[in-house]
Amino acid sequence: QIATSLSGSCFLLHPFDSCPSISLMSFNGQLTCAPWNCECAFMRQRGCCCASNKMFELEETTFMRMTKLWGKLTKLTDSIAANYTHIAFTATMAPTPDCFGPFTTNVTISYNNILLNDGHGYNPALGVFTAPRCGAYVMSFRAYSNVGSPTERLYHKVQMMKNGEVVASMWEANREDMEDSGTQVVVVDLKRGDQIYMELMYGRSLCGTGAQKNIFSGYLLYPTYENWVAA
Repeated sequence: QIATSLSGSCFLLHPFDSCPSISLMSFNGQLTCAPWNCECAFMRQRGCCCASNKMFELEETTFMRMTKLWGKLTKLTDSIAANYTHIAFTATMAPTPDCFGPFTTNVTISYNNILLNDGHGYNPALGVFTAPRCGAYVMSFRAYSNVGSPTERLYHKVQMMKNGEVVASMWEANREDMEDSGTQVVVVDLKRGDQIYMELMYGRSLCGTGAQKNIFSGYLLYPTYENWVAA
């Protein structure tokens, strides 16, 4: 029990809170714990105020919600990162009754029989792989040709291109074999949007493609994390 005789207004000493202006000319009793409690201000008992209790409850509730949201965000980030690093493709040339070529200019080979295209980086209509993100990629191709007769000339040159520049190539020119094949595997550093594709040199041809032995493949070896935002 306290006895109070005050004139004027009672204020809660807090940057944002104040008691309503009241006249306490003669008060004899215990101050109740109302949302704005003068006793809390006078006695410096912050924990007893209903307003403080509600604030602490809100603080705890907000913290718990933020913790749950952070956990969900972490799972979502991991899921996106996993999907974004699953990049791989394999495609073969579709069967043709005749030879592919010769042409009067270099021609991009369209490997339009897709066996795998995780990340959707390979465009079968154009025969072009576009890097979805930065990183080191393993790219490979196999060039196969069968002219059908030992007397025919086996004559082809296939080259891997990166943004118009030659990365690797393979060629054959002889009349000793009626069929031949070769494989090249390279590791290339690609930025997002870089393009890799295969070209058949002008004047050359690939024959006997019905066995799907001409293959173009690639996959992301590891991403470049320092360019995660830009990638």
